[in-house]
Order: sequence, then C-alpha cells, then structure tokens
Amino acid sequence: MTDAAPVISCRNVWKLFGADPHGYLASAGRGQSFEEIRKAGYIAAVRDVSIEVGRGEMLVIMGLSGSGKSTLVRCMSRLIDITGGEVIVDGQDVMALNERELIELRRRKMGMVFQSFGLLPHRTVLDNVAFPLEMRGQDRHDRRERAMEVIKLVGLEGREEYFPRELSGGQQQRVGIARSLAIEPDIWFLDEPFSALDPLIRREMQDEFLRLRGMLGKTIVFITHDFDEALRLADRIAIMKDGAVEQCDTPDRIVLKPATEYVAKFTEDVEKSRVVHAKVLAQPINGHPVDGPAVAADATVLQLARQLVNESREMLPVADKSGRLIGAMNRQEALDILLGSV
Repeated sequence: MTDAAPVISCRNVWKLFGADPHGYLASAGRGQSFEEIRKAGYIAAVRDVSIEVGRGEMLVIMGLSGSGKSTLVRCMSRLIDITGGEVIVDGQDVMALNERELIELRRRKMGMVFQSFGLLPHRTVLDNVAFPLEMRGQDRHDRRERAMEVIKLVGLEGREEYFPRELSGGQQQRVGIARSLAIEPDIWFLDEPFSALDPLIRREMQDEFLRLRGMLGKTIVFITHDFDEALRLADRIAIMKDGAVEQCDTPDRIVLKPATEYVAKFTEDVEKSRVVHAKVLAQPINGHPVDGPAVAADATVLQLARQLVNESREMLPVADKSGRLIGAMNRQEALDILLGSV
C-alpha cells in the first residue's frame, strides 16, 4: 500500500443471500457468526469486510471454494449489489451510481478476466480483442489498431486471424487478457484466470502476467485458490474463510506470522526461505555502526544462502535499490528461516 488515497476501498461490506437480507442484517446479522447466519436461513457470502487496494498494487484474494473471494470482487465492481457497507472506487460510491454511470465506470476504468475465456467463437482473435472497443463505439480503424497493439503485447502476433478453436488453452487465455487490456483499464479484476490451464501453461501465463504487470503498472485484484500462485504474484494477500478476511498482509508476513490457525494451514508446507525477503527482516540500526557490504532488500533468504552460511557478522546491513540503508538483518534469524527452524 502507498500513502496515496486507495483506488478501491471496501468498508464493512456485507453480502447476504436469502429472503430479506437487508432486514435481517439490520436486525440481527451483524453480530452473528457464519453458522448462526446460516441457521437463520441466509448465506453470508461476504461478512463485514474492510479492505483497501492502493494505486498500482496487486492484491491477491484467496481461499477455498465457497470462501467468498469471487463474491467480494463482484461487490467491488458492482456486478452484484452489496447488502451493507460501502464500496468506493476512485472516490465514487459505486452503490450510489445509476445504471449509466456504472456502465461508464466499467467501460472506462475496469478490465475483467474470468476463468472461462468467454471468447466469441465466430470471431477472429483480432475481432475478439477489438469487441469491447466496438461496444464503446470506436471507429473500425482505431479499434483494430489498438487491438493489434495488445495482441503483440501478449505475444500473439501472427495469430490475429485465427479463430478460438485454432488456439491452445493458454493462447485463448492470452486473448481474454488482451481483450480486457484493449480498453486501457486503470483497474484490472482477474478471477482465477489460469485455473483451467495445465501446470506448464499456467506457469508460463504467470510469467507473462508478471511481465505485463511490470510494463503496465495497473491496479490489480487477482483471485486464486492456489497459495503458491498467490505468493508468486502478490504485493499483499487477503485470505478468506466463510465470507470474512482472516488476514491481509504481505506474503512475507503471512508466511512468518500467520494470524489464525486457518491461515497457518496454508503456510505450513511453504519453503519460507523462498518467500521471505531481507527487507522484512531488517531492524532499525538506531545509530549503531554496521560494518561491511549491504545485502539487497529485495533478495530472498534463499538467494542469500551462500552469504549467510559464509558470513561471520552478526548483523548484515540491508540496502534498497538506490543503495540507501534501511536497517540491519540478524544473520541467525535468517539462517533459522533458511534451515527450517522458523
């Protein structure tokens, strides 16, 4: 998160399904557990969620099936109406928007990619990617020119005249990503976009996604049920259970300090040395001299393994990309993580 105002802000958001969700929430629902709400005849798909997404941040929302992650994202984009709370997107209360304003917000600011590719089978790759621009009323030349730009961006140049049936699953997903990027959205929602792909293609798509993210600097909300995928992609991870957020933090901190037993179950098989970075272990220097060369703040403990084993210094200075010291890392603490003692 940055210090700037968040792009998306959810404040005490609820989404109940049932006969009279607004009435029930107002009378009794707010103070009840998931099971108590269920016994009353309602499903609490989202329970009292407060979360923010900063500009340029990638928030990964994860949890098992039925945890509420997809429903929460649909609340953010108002694909469904919330039962209680507020959703603010770029300073606008999305629940206060009329239909025309909501459509305009989605067209101008939001891109969405879902697990099902949703490609139009009778249209070529080029026409599929240009479709949202056509719906916007953009002229044919301009929309095809823009479509070709994003087709090149996702690595499908030369296949623009193919039909979806002539593409692999990974290539079809690239078309879906290109189509969502064609409108140049500020906010990008992705709901398990790689889950239907086999492991090798999935890894390839993650690499491609990281490349695109580095180039485009979008604000991204990404849903997955795969913790390894979340660790690889996220700035922060929100882990959901029974409609509520159990913990929202950086991958390093979730792995080092899981807030609940439920979160701890996700982290128990993770090789922490691959996830934890030197900057997270850095402690304030407080004026005490720290000798010798610094380690990179963005280096993982695993990347520093050889140096940690061969070092004799107790405290290692940690520097950011500009060379500025941000603190000092305790060598023994890092070794404990490397050797599995933490």
